[in-house]
Amino acid sequence: MAAIRVSRFSRLLWGITALVVFAADQVTKALVVRSIPEHTTVRLLPHFFNLIHTSNAGAAFGLFSDSPAPWKTVLLIVISGALLALVIAIIWRNQHLRWGTGMGLALILGGALSNLFDRIRLGRVVDFLDVYYRSYHWPTFNLADSAIVLGAGMLVVQLLFLE
Repeated sequence: MAAIRVSRFSRLLWGITALVVFAADQVTKALVVRSIPEHTTVRLLPHFFNLIHTSNAGAAFGLFSDSPAPWKTVLLIVISGALLALVIAIIWRNQHLRWGTGMGLALILGGALSNLFDRIRLGRVVDFLDVYYRSYHWPTFNLADSAIVLGAGMLVVQLLFLE
């Protein structure tokens, strides 16, 4: 399946997708902040899924969150901004994208914008989804992280199976 010329309609749908991801993530984070005190766990599916209000001052999955470096937040904002500019440039300048590639980039864009917005506004990112099995916990995450992972997965599928 070859890439087809990108239409205005495709770019509009990708933009709407990015905005929906951004809005859904911001709304769910606001609900968590308003409803669940920080570090409180709400058990939903025992031995599998909880809601827990946490803050991540580091990078993905809490990397560098314990670092006391005063420049850490600024560095994360600059790196995130540069990567977002790259994603926007790819979507905007590339005249031939597969639908799945554009949608994957839109999911990444919406999620990354939302986490960047938190980092600029709060100096941290609100996380609340806790998936685990017995004592094995995946790092707590949010809807933006889910969109980023889904978008990256779509790009991998495009590269591995459709090129």
